[in-house]
Amino acid sequence: MTRKKDTANRVDWKAVMAEDSDFMKALVQSVVQQVLDAEMEETLCAARSERTPMRTGYRSGSYVRGLVTRVGRIELRVPQDRQGRFRTEVFERYQRSEKALVGALAEMYVQGVSTRKVKAITEELCGHEFSASTISRINQTMDEELEKFATRPLEEDYPFLILDARYEKVREDGVIRSRAVQVAIGVNWDGRRCILAVELANRESASSWREFLVKLRQRGLRGVELVVSDDHAGLKRAIAEVVPEAAWQRCYVHFLRNALDHLPRKADDDCLTELRWIYDRRNLAEARQDLAAWLKKWESRYARLCQWVEEQIEETLTFYRLPQAHHKHLKSTNMLERLNEELKRRTLVVRIFPNAASCLRLVRALAVEIHEDWVEATRYLNMEELKEHKKQLLRDIQPAA
Repeated sequence: MTRKKDTANRVDWKAVMAEDSDFMKALVQSVVQQVLDAEMEETLCAARSERTPMRTGYRSGSYVRGLVTRVGRIELRVPQDRQGRFRTEVFERYQRSEKALVGALAEMYVQGVSTRKVKAITEELCGHEFSASTISRINQTMDEELEKFATRPLEEDYPFLILDARYEKVREDGVIRSRAVQVAIGVNWDGRRCILAVELANRESASSWREFLVKLRQRGLRGVELVVSDDHAGLKRAIAEVVPEAAWQRCYVHFLRNALDHLPRKADDDCLTELRWIYDRRNLAEARQDLAAWLKKWESRYARLCQWVEEQIEETLTFYRLPQAHHKHLKSTNMLERLNEELKRRTLVVRIFPNAASCLRLVRALAVEIHEDWVEATRYLNMEELKEHKKQLLRDIQPAA
């Protein structure tokens, strides 16, 4: 009883801190300052006043620099070393997405949106108002940097490629239209996720996806063994034309959603739940065994669904060619769906972009930010398992030959 009472009376510190802007400002300042100090320690290979033979230099005071954040402007002490070797990317990486957001909002001035409303939003998001000339310089510099990211050569193999698109509202010629934001994620042989491309298209079509994939090829995309996507007809056709050497995995989550179209509204929930279990089997043989049992159980009640599943399900079972440890990561586009959710969370502030350039600027800037976090994070997949899996397949084939 006592434990329940304690839980009920527990303070929601997250909510308290969110409401206290002064507290959050002090917290952000403390954390960023610690990051700067830690970077200096790594540069010099020694902590402050530490005596060690590994030391490569000495501190030489610091200078004050301001950083505009969502909780207001903070002042930071940027450390310096005697040789002038210390460089930090803290400011650039922290502010990149904020700059993009400010740039997108600032475009609204040109489209006649209330100046008061735009200023209120920029003040709330960034704790600071920017002049038109400052925003213009930000946009120009940022567009150059983002273009370099978007056109960078792809210099390594990406055995896994995940493709998807989401939509943003953009005002064009006085009309609000939905524009497709096409995204490609690759997993390299080091097991790390990389955002390979973010492009804007009028809509998802075979031609737009073909152009998207051709650009990836021109930048050096190679070594693709598996492509994961939904069942969009245009995307499916473009994959077959541009990446014919790769196997195709149809996202099983989208497949299960599509299954609802073949069921009556008041269908038994156990039907789709049991169909979902097929994707948790250890190998293809077990999955097909479960599928046969599922069809036998439900074909008398839901003949239309069972016929559709029999015709379509093989496209969703390609992932069973991979080692079991990779199944949960590559049987769906969930990895990219989570990325899209993060983009949506940030673009929701703008709601309707004043033009295509401001939309692409923001989503690409956010993509760069996430890409850098992924590259520095723990490996997403252990690719040694894939190498061993392929070796085992070769060993299994050789005796038969």
